Formats: sequence, C-alpha cells, structure tokens
Amino acid sequence: MAQDDQEINYFVRVHNTDLDGTKPVLISLTGIKGVGRHTAKFIAETAGVDKNALMGKLDETSVDRIREVISNYTERIPVWMSNRPKDLYTGVKRHLLGNEVMMTVEDDINLLKKIRAYRGIRHETGQKVRGQRTKSTGRTGLIVGVKRKKN
Repeated sequence: MAQDDQEINYFVRVHNTDLDGTKPVLISLTGIKGVGRHTAKFIAETAGVDKNALMGKLDETSVDRIREVISNYTERIPVWMSNRPKDLYTGVKRHLLGNEVMMTVEDDINLLKKIRAYRGIRHETGQKVRGQRTKSTGRTGLIVGVKRKKN
C-alpha cells in the first residue's frame, strides 16, 4: 500500500486531547493546551517525526514516541521554555499541559481572591485586571447610550 493510499485517522488521541488528523503534526500538536508552535516543533524533532507530515497518516509507533516525549517534556527543556518556571507551591520548574493549565490558572486566581490582593478583588468584581482604562470601555449592563426625554 502506498503512502497516499493509506487510511487517515481523523482523530488522534494524545494527552487526553483529540488532535485533528487532517493537519500537519506541527499544527495539530498545538491543539493541546499549553503547546504552542515552538513547543510543537521541539516535540516533533525530539520524537523523530516529520513535522510537515499529516498527523492522521502517522503510524502507531510514531504517535507513541510523541506521547512519550510529551509525558517527559518538562525534564527535557530548559527553564526559559517552560510555561511555569517556578511553581508557586513547590518552587520547581513545571510545564503545564491539557487540563492542568486551566485548573492552575483558576487556583492562582482563587489564591489572589483569598489573600485579598488588588488583582483578586478586580477578578471578583469583574473589572479589568491589568491596568487598562475603564472610563469608556469594559462597561457592562443593558443600557447603551443616552436616554432622551420624550416631548
């Protein structure tokens, strides 16, 4: 069977995420939360997989190599490449992937609220957190514009 005639897997399961099998490996890996293009390129090169090959046409051994590289990703990268260079609680280098990203962000926001930090209070009240102007933007509510009196 030639490479072009091979069946394509439309969904490839990696790190509890369904990746699009119709896209190249480099683009498909970015479907995992915490994996950007730079990280995806590093994963593909370390696993020895062609980054331009379609994800759905890879054989099972190549996909297993990708899974193995992702599971040991934090140990293989320098500190500057991780998305959490110093964990708040443990102090060690971590790279969060998948559901860990959202859970950790949520925990960090809850900690800010609990210690009554300024950013935590802004999160609680639903206002802008990072110093943006709020006089004319970021307004919520139903009324838009100015109401006129009827004659």
